[in-house]
Amino acid sequence: MLNINTEQMKAFEKASIRSFEDEMVLHSQEFSTKLCEVIGEKQLRVALRQAIKRSDSYGFTLKGTIRLYIELMFIFGSDFDSDPQFPAIAEVLQSDEGEMQRAEKIHAWILDYNKQVSGIKNINLNQALKSLSITAKVDIKFTAYSFNEEMQQEMQRAFPQKVSYVGKEKLAMLINKARSESERYGIRTIRGQSTIIVLMFVFGHGCINDPLYPWINKTLRDEKIKDSSTRENRLERQSLTWLEHALAYQARGI
Repeated sequence: MLNINTEQMKAFEKASIRSFEDEMVLHSQEFSTKLCEVIGEKQLRVALRQAIKRSDSYGFTLKGTIRLYIELMFIFGSDFDSDPQFPAIAEVLQSDEGEMQRAEKIHAWILDYNKQVSGIKNINLNQALKSLSITAKVDIKFTAYSFNEEMQQEMQRAFPQKVSYVGKEKLAMLINKARSESERYGIRTIRGQSTIIVLMFVFGHGCINDPLYPWINKTLRDEKIKDSSTRENRLERQSLTWLEHALAYQARGI
């Protein structure tokens, strides 16, 4: 009879977890090739461990449901489960249904979202990235007293499908959160805050601390940057660089 002690069991469990993580690394590199190339395997594993832990908190224990959670992370950002842009996902995740039933509902929701928002082969999303890239190069004059409304108008111009799907109320919540987060990092100009808003709009409301986009947090917390103007300019330049790389990547049809 085979006797397995506690230490051996822990070793087996650790090996199993590592094996699954390795499998998810390969899946992620196929699912979101360019992003995984940019952040590297070490940072990818940080993001995966966070996603796996969070999926477990929702009772996702099967390989397929955990994989779905990870895919959601790449599509909508690591904090998609609390993002005001996607309340339907949180509602399903927090329901009392079994994990397979919830996963099926979320999958159906993704198909509907892609149809109405992203478009065939992400045509709407790519057009939105182009529009945002152009906007980032233009010195748009927002007014302080009507900034929120003007920001929503700019988002509507750039990505009307998403604005229509999310709704003005949820976008207002996103804008208010972005402005509040901006203040925490000393970003108080309208131009600087608009950059944070766009980042949250594109990458999800948790992008500031998202392990998939470490450059955002690194720039906001960089102690070598002594003044807010320099910080804002660097974040804006990095955002524009990312948009241009994303567009070039899409143009190659990869």
